[in-house]
Amino acid sequence: MNPLRWDVLLAGFVLSLPVLALGLRGDLTMEEVMVRLLWCLAAGWGAMALLRYASTPRTAPAPKARPVPASLDAPAEDGEHSPAT
Repeated sequence: MNPLRWDVLLAGFVLSLPVLALGLRGDLTMEEVMVRLLWCLAAGWGAMALLRYASTPRTAPAPKARPVPASLDAPAEDGEHSPAT
């Protein structure tokens, strides 16, 4: 999954709002903010990967074909057909 998809970027942005607020308030340096923004992007990617995995429907295995009995598959030996009922 591409880490620059719109849903990953949106989740990373939502997760980075508190980090940006702490940076604007002065509690974090610019270097700390940049490192934590990368972690927010990685967390958004992980959250979207987990969400996509959980929301993908499972595919049911194809049913096995039942073999046709030889008595129904083979033509009549003497050319006679079975009587109608």
